[in-house]
Amino acid sequence: MAKTLVLKAEVREQTGSKAVRKVRDQGKIPAVVYGHKEDPVAISLDAHDFVEGLHHGHRLMDVQIGQKKQKMIVKELQYDHLGRNIIHADLVRVDITENIKVNVPIELKGTAAGTHEGGIVEEHMDHLEIECKATDIPEAITVLVKDLHVGGAIHAGEIELPSGVKLISSPETLLATCHLVAAAKTTEELEEEVPTAPEVIGEVKESEEEAQEEK
Repeated sequence: MAKTLVLKAEVREQTGSKAVRKVRDQGKIPAVVYGHKEDPVAISLDAHDFVEGLHHGHRLMDVQIGQKKQKMIVKELQYDHLGRNIIHADLVRVDITENIKVNVPIELKGTAAGTHEGGIVEEHMDHLEIECKATDIPEAITVLVKDLHVGGAIHAGEIELPSGVKLISSPETLLATCHLVAAAKTTEELEEEVPTAPEVIGEVKESEEEAQEEK
């Protein structure tokens, strides 16, 4: 069952870069609410409460705008140029009785058998798109890698999803592979791989002889 975060929001009467900077300077995050055939609404959220809620795994939230409270989920987050701080959020209104599509992060768990065979595990995706009720959104999709050997791969269609969750991403989506670590080549080995152009001695000699004859 997804946890519900309760947040209070304020409607933003002004938009634009200057207004947005002012909102952030006040310790708030500018956001826009979409969905359910209602007009988009520009709001601001308390940055501390919003970020703390996300860090604690909250996916579903009750957002109160004025006297009206609506259930929402985060559709998209925008970060600063360092990728650390959230500077904008897109929220979507949801009905807990309806199925919705959402991206959920992937977590690789376990020690792959291939790591004992000289291999390393490489993660190819960090999320999957799923469909489920808003109250059933998992915090993450667990991908067990303990049976992954060198040369092996795990695809989205092979993992077990929680009850009530349907995979929307392609079943062929590559999630993780295990491959051998390529040994670093020595300078001598690299030099041997570079072909050396042969010296055309004959042509040089012929050119010198022709030059002597012309004199």
